[in-house]
Amino acid sequence: MGQYRLLIIEDDTDLREGLSFSFSGDGYAVTEAGTKREGLRKIAEGGYDMILLDCNLPDGTGFDLCREVRALSNIPIIMLTARDTELDEIKALELGVNDYVAKPFSLGVLKARMKRILKDRSETAKIVTGPLVIDPGTCKVYKRDEEIPLSKSEYRLLLYLVENKNHILSREQILEKIWDSDGRYVDHNTVAVNISRLRAKIEDDASSPVWIKTVHGMGYIWKE
Repeated sequence: MGQYRLLIIEDDTDLREGLSFSFSGDGYAVTEAGTKREGLRKIAEGGYDMILLDCNLPDGTGFDLCREVRALSNIPIIMLTARDTELDEIKALELGVNDYVAKPFSLGVLKARMKRILKDRSETAKIVTGPLVIDPGTCKVYKRDEEIPLSKSEYRLLLYLVENKNHILSREQILEKIWDSDGRYVDHNTVAVNISRLRAKIEDDASSPVWIKTVHGMGYIWKE
């Protein structure tokens, strides 16, 4: 497991610190908050992979906080609550929480539910095309389960082609998207050189490309 960033919003200090200690031991990077206001401030800073959210906070409810978060982000949320009622669970799920755990709960079960949500999220974020798996979360590319080392420019070029698969992209479009956006001077051979390098790494036979096709007089296309 890579290091996930976990935000625990819980006003019970003993429970919060206990969870923090346990998850830190599992390799999570844990941040704590004890109020709704503090939680929202932490969330606004960004970068979290999951939120453990107490239903009852001293300055508001977890339901209210969830509503505000969902207006901005689809970050996974597991709600922790002492109010084990069907109506509360329905309300939480309708607000967009990913899971709902009643106190007292099994730490092992909570961890298993968290891992499932994070795994599902990681899998759905990956782009599968042709022989490749592209992981935008890590900026890594795999061909038949073997990682392909790409430069930053090659990775951005591949992603741009794949995101526009079966559509022709002109040399000018590619230059503007990949290089001109950085304000860097590039010569007119930049696109062709990088396409050639990318083919050498992606294609089984770079001299007879299957995926990155040249459309003469027009540009390039990722053909799927």
